[in-house]
Amino acid sequence: MDVFQSINTVFVFGFALICTLPSLLVLIVSLSDEQSIRDKGYSFWPDSFSLSAYKSLFTGNDQLLQSYMVSFGVTLIGTAAAVLITGMAGYTLANKQVRYRNKLAFFFFFTMLFNSGLVPWYMINDFLGFKNNILALIVPTLLFSPFNLFLVRNFMQELPEELFESARIDGASDGYIAFRIVFPLSLPVLATVALFYGLGYWNNWFNAIMLVDNEKLYPLQYLLYKLQSEISMVNQMQGAAASNITLPTESFKMAVAIITIGPIVLLYPFLQRFIMKGLIVGAVKG
Repeated sequence: MDVFQSINTVFVFGFALICTLPSLLVLIVSLSDEQSIRDKGYSFWPDSFSLSAYKSLFTGNDQLLQSYMVSFGVTLIGTAAAVLITGMAGYTLANKQVRYRNKLAFFFFFTMLFNSGLVPWYMINDFLGFKNNILALIVPTLLFSPFNLFLVRNFMQELPEELFESARIDGASDGYIAFRIVFPLSLPVLATVALFYGLGYWNNWFNAIMLVDNEKLYPLQYLLYKLQSEISMVNQMQGAAASNITLPTESFKMAVAIITIGPIVLLYPFLQRFIMKGLIVGAVKG
């Protein structure tokens, strides 16, 4: 057993190291000189280092901080609201007292197979007034994922029915049962779907492209996408003019990746212990 544990530890450590290498390469390239990247390509040992990519991002760019705040606010508010709606809907579909819960579940499942398309989506958001305001970044994505809904429902169905019956005998309402009994016991799966929703909101730039024209409301992902496109365009124009000055294109891309994944990476340690338990719910019967 000791030999097996030692081999297993070495294997897991090696696998974790291999998984870490791509992120390390991204960090090194973001700190590399642009000319070194052009000469040698992506390398763990560049000829020279440079902070030009980060200077291009942060120097005289107050909009970056504004977009950071927008993304943080949208992610926090949107994730909290989406988890609340998903939890309440999951409790409803898992509650055996709801007469047509299986028929309701079919309507949610149907949306996993078919969608209305982009044009109806845009027309509905335009009709509801979700343009050029903060709601345009929250509400269109707030309609919870059916996959997350069924994940929560399956977890709640595994909870002992005796808990609900004893609470109802004591006179507890459905709201009390949901928020004081079911949701605390469902913390693993709720934390798991919170991570999914948080990633979705943090990385969402599509809503900004379709519904937002005000620069003060640009989320981080969309702003960085615009900056990267502008740098590429400037370099192309300078190349056509035979200029010797080039902006850091490749290192800029990696610097963008570093500053966008940073907050989400910090979120994982707080939710890691819940993720696996939430994902494997229902796999063990007992």
